[in-house]
Amino acid sequence: MALDPDYALFVAVADGGSLSAAARALGLSPAMVSKRLQRLERRLGVTLMHRTTRRLALSPAGERFRDDLGGILSALAEAEARVTGAREAPAGRLKVSAPTSFGRLHVAPHLGAFLAAYPGIALTFDLDDGFVDLLGKRVDCAIRIAANVPAGIAAERLGTSRRILCAAPAYLAAQGMPASVDDLSRHRLLAAEGQMPWRLVSATRTAAIDGTSHVRTNSSEMVRELALGGVGIALRSLWDVGEALRDGRLVRVLPDWEGSSDVGIYAVHLASAAVPAAVTAFVRFLQETIDPAYWG
Repeated sequence: MALDPDYALFVAVADGGSLSAAARALGLSPAMVSKRLQRLERRLGVTLMHRTTRRLALSPAGERFRDDLGGILSALAEAEARVTGAREAPAGRLKVSAPTSFGRLHVAPHLGAFLAAYPGIALTFDLDDGFVDLLGKRVDCAIRIAANVPAGIAAERLGTSRRILCAAPAYLAAQGMPASVDDLSRHRLLAAEGQMPWRLVSATRTAAIDGTSHVRTNSSEMVRELALGGVGIALRSLWDVGEALRDGRLVRVLPDWEGSSDVGIYAVHLASAAVPAAVTAFVRFLQETIDPAYWG
């Protein structure tokens, strides 16, 4: 019988002393942590924690349960470390999650070589543009493109996700090339839900460009296709549009401006004293495969 992931979540809340601390450690929202904790209490039929507006306190039943789970989780970690160390090569289940476009363009084409090198690994590879719940979804390793990674999550930075303004030549021929960042307000802008405001930087200035996407969509891939189709101006990562820039299907707009440089590409997994060998092998594969310099 597999260990319920809500048990590990309860331990994280108990050890962190608050829902927000556990949420940061697990890469979840406080609301999701609270919901899963309540679900666990309903299933067990006991109150594990007393909640006030300022703090959480373990109930007597919660204290006993935390002590029992601590021993179980420690024993599991030790057993996993022994099994991993005993194998000559990484093997077993490996579940990976990646953003849709990035996974399709820059990871999937190379997975054949990875699987050939590690035939004992049983790979599950999901594409998801959201920040997946590593614990709840039982994801062993995920690729995240973000400005930062929550505390408690082990992360290996694979590179910087440079983002540039771009548009199709047909759009610029019809609407004109913006002469300054202020001119963007008079153009059709394209962004997926949650991608605006754009935070742009130049050598001497910063700017926040807010507004409504000319076409509303939840798909970042749709934004790229709309830009290619001459619908408007988009802020896109070089890993996404580098080829289209090289062959002329897209043209840089305001080349002195880029998206803020704090957005990185990370390989992340839950922090553990004994990281499974398959996860270590996959992170190393990403480090050797992903080359941001190639994108421009």
